[in-house]
Amino acid sequence: MSVDEGAPQAEQLTYEAAAGRVEEIIRRLDSGEASLDETLALVSEGKRLIEQCARELAAVGNALEELKLDELVARLEQEAGGAGQ
Repeated sequence: MSVDEGAPQAEQLTYEAAAGRVEEIIRRLDSGEASLDETLALVSEGKRLIEQCARELAAVGNALEELKLDELVARLEQEAGGAGQ
């Protein structure tokens, strides 16, 4: 079995697909059936996928910080209060 069969490059996967592939890799490694070469390739692929997921999570976190949700909620509450008058 080739490790690259049907495995798109990490950057082509969505976060959900990348996380799912990491789970597949972990199951394969936990099975103890992978050869040394396959294990090395799986670990390398898993590392790339985990780094991709971490970058995406960081980007989402940064975007949420930029929203300044507290200010948004306060403004919406103020607007809602003014609309009822």
